[in-house]
Amino acid sequence: MEYIDYYQVLGVPKTASIEDIKKAYRKLARKYHPDLNPNDKEAHKKFQQINEANEVLGDPDNRKKYDQYGKDWKHAEQFEQARQQQRSYGPGGSDYGFGGEMGGEGFSDFFESLFGRKTEGRRHRYRGSDVQAELNLNLSDVYNTHQQTFTINGRNIRITIPAGAEDGQKIKLPGRGEPGINGGPGGDLYITFNIHNNTTFKRHGNDLSTTVDIDLYTAVLGGEITIDTIDNKKIKLKVNPETQSGAKTRLKGKGFPVYKSDGNFGDLYITFNIMLPTSLSQQEKELFEKLRQMRAQP
Repeated sequence: MEYIDYYQVLGVPKTASIEDIKKAYRKLARKYHPDLNPNDKEAHKKFQQINEANEVLGDPDNRKKYDQYGKDWKHAEQFEQARQQQRSYGPGGSDYGFGGEMGGEGFSDFFESLFGRKTEGRRHRYRGSDVQAELNLNLSDVYNTHQQTFTINGRNIRITIPAGAEDGQKIKLPGRGEPGINGGPGGDLYITFNIHNNTTFKRHGNDLSTTVDIDLYTAVLGGEITIDTIDNKKIKLKVNPETQSGAKTRLKGKGFPVYKSDGNFGDLYITFNIMLPTSLSQQEKELFEKLRQMRAQP
């Protein structure tokens, strides 16, 4: 497996804090995101490396293994198991005593010989390591159930993302992590959704909220307006007479899909913002003055 210096990928020193690593990751992820570089294969490759680097260096446990075992960090647990077995062989055995930072060099050959060795006529089977990954999505993406393919560690993974998935939600794909050794079972793949809100709506669980501007005359006299929903549909909404700025109304079932519950949706909450008229003509000012005087009469 090719060694990749993840510190160099993110442009941070080995002494960088977790906060510095996350900051560098966010900056580079925005720069090389496929949405901003749709036809740039190099940018796409760079984006994958950036995500891999964040997966490793952004997790204290993974970072510790990477610093110690280099390109073989994913097999750290198996290596420790094998080393313990070596120690238990007795006087005839040997303890390789590897420690410190491997820097990614000269370690895989040892793993291959160690894990390929037959002990007492049979090979030891080792479970593959779990893999942590992040998938960046837009809020509009998770309004509908859809399939998406992404690449991790050189492998294409195709998953179905149910409508209603939430930011920070983690899913588990059994056996899709690192392959097992000597026929052992594969590890698991854990995917965390990072959902960016690319809409004018705010999400509150399954409910949505937004602010809609209405003119003064509609607010005072009442009327009907047309608004857009998150799925780009237009619906007509009744405005009651004497509606106050900041007043709210609820549209049942017009919110966000309920996760893994087909046909069920949250509600949409509308807050009215009254827009006062500007650039009044002299006649309009006179009419407003008459209204003020009428309202002032006992």
